Amino acid sequence: MKQRFKRVPGVIDTAVGYTGGEMPNPTYKDVCTDETGHAEVVQVSFDPTKVTYEQLLEAFWQAHDPTQVNRQGPDFGAQYRTAIFFHSPEQEAAAKKSRAALDASGRFKRPIATEITPASAFWRAEEYHQKYLQKRGVASCHF
Repeated sequence: MKQRFKRVPGVIDTAVGYTGGEMPNPTYKDVCTDETGHAEVVQVSFDPTKVTYEQLLEAFWQAHDPTQVNRQGPDFGAQYRTAIFFHSPEQEAAAKKSRAALDASGRFKRPIATEITPASAFWRAEEYHQKYLQKRGVASCHF
């Protein structure tokens, strides 16, 4: 998913990490226990004069299967849930409107499972986890 965002004009930076859980400064090993409540996420920094939040939402929907519950491709567990963590009431409204439109579009046979939740602390993942696919010579995840 990170690679999808990096290709969007106006995206300044992306970082993988964890949010939505209770444990401060979790590690990948902690998050993989499925006991911290965190989701593995991509934090996107962007220039709103060059890209809209709605365009970022479209990239999000295209980058994964939003109907899978606690799973993305071969990875499973609550840390792999599909989620949008918003930072403002405007982002919340846009995300909910976008999810409803996608659900109503019939693009997917199953209902959209993506949760829309207020953002909490973002904990940057370990350096070995940044650019994970690129470091392994893989272009993208498959689902």
